[in-house]
Amino acid sequence: MPVVTLPDGSQRTFEQPVSVHDVAADIGPGLAKAALAGVVDGRERDTSFLIEDDAEIAIITDRDEAGLEIIRHSTAHLLAMATQDIFPGVQVTIGPVIEDGFYYDFATEHHFTPEDLEKIEARMQELVAEDIPVQRIVTSRERAIELFQGIGEDYKVKIIEELPEGEEISLYKQGDWGDLCRGPHVPSTGKLGAFKLTKVAGAYWRGDSSNEMLQRVYGTAWANKKQLKQYLNRLEEAEKRDHRKIGKKLDLFHTQEEAPGMVFWHPAGWTIYQTIEQYMRAQQVAQGYQEIRTPQLVDLSLWEKSGHADKFGDDMFMLKAEEREFAVKPMNCPCHVQVFNQGLKSYRDLPLRLAEFGSCHRNEPSGSLHGIMRVRGFVQDDAHIFCTEEQIQPEVSAFIDFLHEVYADFGFSDVIYRLSTRPEQRVGSDADWDRAEKALADALDAQDLPWEELPGEGAFYGPKIEFSLKDCIGRVWQLGTIQVDFSMPGRLDAQYVAEDGSRQVPVMLHRAILGSFERFIGILIEHYEGVFPTWLSPTQAVVLNITDKQSEYAKSVEDSLKNKGFRVVSDLRNEKIGFKIREHTIQKVPYLLVVGDKEVESQTVAVRARRGEDLGSMDLGAFEAHLAQDVARRGRVALD
Repeated sequence: MPVVTLPDGSQRTFEQPVSVHDVAADIGPGLAKAALAGVVDGRERDTSFLIEDDAEIAIITDRDEAGLEIIRHSTAHLLAMATQDIFPGVQVTIGPVIEDGFYYDFATEHHFTPEDLEKIEARMQELVAEDIPVQRIVTSRERAIELFQGIGEDYKVKIIEELPEGEEISLYKQGDWGDLCRGPHVPSTGKLGAFKLTKVAGAYWRGDSSNEMLQRVYGTAWANKKQLKQYLNRLEEAEKRDHRKIGKKLDLFHTQEEAPGMVFWHPAGWTIYQTIEQYMRAQQVAQGYQEIRTPQLVDLSLWEKSGHADKFGDDMFMLKAEEREFAVKPMNCPCHVQVFNQGLKSYRDLPLRLAEFGSCHRNEPSGSLHGIMRVRGFVQDDAHIFCTEEQIQPEVSAFIDFLHEVYADFGFSDVIYRLSTRPEQRVGSDADWDRAEKALADALDAQDLPWEELPGEGAFYGPKIEFSLKDCIGRVWQLGTIQVDFSMPGRLDAQYVAEDGSRQVPVMLHRAILGSFERFIGILIEHYEGVFPTWLSPTQAVVLNITDKQSEYAKSVEDSLKNKGFRVVSDLRNEKIGFKIREHTIQKVPYLLVVGDKEVESQTVAVRARRGEDLGSMDLGAFEAHLAQDVARRGRVALD
């Protein structure tokens, strides 16, 4: 006679063992129809799972995040079933859930085409209409191997053989088709339907380039057609905003095969870069940071001592010179400790805030490189705060305030806060981790900020707060971070003289606001679709003459604005004014200043904004004031 406790604390008693579906039906027919799975004593289970003893249970529907993941995992199985229906002889390998969707890797000589994806998707919809029940079957390792060997699924055999001894082996069958999986899955294929296959790509088995190449089919799945449509619209919008296309159109940067993962900045793009760097430099100085510069090549022994060689050795570029092995700097923290170590510090010197626009290089896989968003050479707005344990919370709180101001200046106000706690592989004692995690949680609570915990996602040396932003189409970008490190300063011999005269190891706070400049500029390009706020625009105004008679006056306007510190050029080409206006509008220039005979006579400029608004005639002083006010707003006011 099991007693089931529901999330609201209410209980229901049953005369005999019941399934998750039975519990949902007992609560109400609507919930029984909506149920996708359940959580029984903390573990996700299929709706067919039988509850024989007292248990705590929650019903999962498509309104739950877990429900959406189950839909996506089940749709991956549907994809595999449909593919093998249409293309007999294709082997299935793995089909996990990923952000916003799923993929499945297939072993086949056939190269899938967009037309193939249309056929597969149509077959998937047919299988949904059949509403085929999905059944979980527990079997032995030997029986599972025999089963998959018998149908020629060699990859499934490899997967089973790699599973730990004693692990439960379960299969999921829908009709005559089945797959190896832990589950849970939807009760039947009819629970699916809001999906779309998006693309096909190559992928190595187990991600190892020495293994065979597979065909990877990507898809997305949602709880209903409305959510699917919204997502596809976001994809379309994201495609329009692709920073690589806009970067080429606006002549900001390029990449090329001779320097994979490295950025060639063009004058316009470098202007944006320098504007951001100079802004961050001024903000950091105002916050009490001191800027430093550290070497690009450092003996490998330092990275071994800091622990980075063991953790990130495969991602580091190495070179040998004079029988010594050097690493190209993948991060800045060990070098900052070396600066701290020069000269004995006192407690009176703390907190010591050292900042660097640190150039780093990491050997990212070539397949993961993506424009300027994922690169091998990048610069971080990196800083490290050396402080006492008592100073952690006030320093973290001050940093959060600083970060909010910076993000607001770039036009971002929707911030997501996550606290990443200790991973399995880590350095330092549990007591140190307890204190570090509590300090970060207290700082977030002191700011009255909503935050979620990410268990096990901290750095190997300490926990961290991650700050993510939502862009204008709802995508989330993880940017800023602050990490508490009780370990590295001691490993690298950092000490200070405490108030009682003893030698103590400082706490080290690793922090960044923008992260990689390259990636942040890519995000800005896509967020603004190249229509940057005036303070970031490479060119803030263009002076356009109508005929050659106004050339001298146009040049004097340009010079006057330049002398005031604005980024202005003049276009004196012998072209029609309409042509010149269109050309600079395409280049997203915030202001076009047209000068004809009338403007020369009145010593004014006719001002047009980039969206086509006619702002009328202004004397130069009035326009200078208008432009200065626009620049001073930075990104805090949305562009019209």
